Amino acid sequence: MTIRPRFTPGPCLATAALGLAALGLSACSSTPPVHYHSLLAPPKPAAAAASAPPAPFLVEVLAVGIPAELDQAQLVVHQSDGSLAILDGERWAGPLADGIRTALSADISQDLGTQDIAGLPRPAGKPLLRIKVQVRRLDAWPGQRVQMDADWSIGVADEAGNARLSCRGRFDQAAPGAYVQLVQAQQAALAALGARIAADARAWASSHNGGCSAGA
Repeated sequence: MTIRPRFTPGPCLATAALGLAALGLSACSSTPPVHYHSLLAPPKPAAAAASAPPAPFLVEVLAVGIPAELDQAQLVVHQSDGSLAILDGERWAGPLADGIRTALSADISQDLGTQDIAGLPRPAGKPLLRIKVQVRRLDAWPGQRVQMDADWSIGVADEAGNARLSCRGRFDQAAPGAYVQLVQAQQAALAALGARIAADARAWASSHNGGCSAGA
């Protein structure tokens, strides 16, 4: 019979094993976290929203068009050398075009004191204005600024002649700080766009003789 000695790890080997395990856990825990962002800003104060009487019409904010290079799950930003960076650690909570439409719908509805019925059956008894937005560019420079160019058109549904008001505008917001502040600047740019669209919708509904609001 052969007797084989039983191996018992010594304290040095046990310490080394614990050190390797801790190193493995440390490597796992060092993975950078992913931050998710939304373009939906907090609601405006009630006093600001009630500055004008509710609009006597409903709105339908249609799907928003965006440039192909922005159609990413991650934030896309400009770098100092002119290149674009896709930020894996900074992501949108949903598709960017949907997030822009949701933010604009909230801003326009609140500014007008009316309802966006997109996706719902059309109620009878109230005129309906259809709003189409195309974002031409939404450029972001971290720690500096955000610039957005957008076109929009407004028309009364089922109106004879299909007359429409077409406008465009540029929106510029300072964006000092980190990525949270960058997204807040994008929210502010969209809020400014929503305010312009709301003003144009109110004027167009009352008279088709008017043009785009100031700055368009």
